[in-house]
Amino acid sequence: MLILSRKVNEKIKIGNDITLTIIEIKGEQIKVGVEAPKSVKVFRQEVYDAIQRENIAASNVSVNVDVLSKLFK
Repeated sequence: MLILSRKVNEKIKIGNDITLTIIEIKGEQIKVGVEAPKSVKVFRQEVYDAIQRENIAASNVSVNVDVLSKLFK
């Protein structure tokens, strides 16, 4: 893990396409702006984890093919 110190309005570049900007520092909270192409999905870690859990749960659902075939006839 790379650890960097930044002040308000300072930036961090990730590759050619992603820029992180420190917007505000208030106590223990830091606001970070993310500039990235629309093709790059950006999530907070807890949101990403929840999406992954939902995807795993959805993939574990058993499907009755007979019922599905009746729905589409």
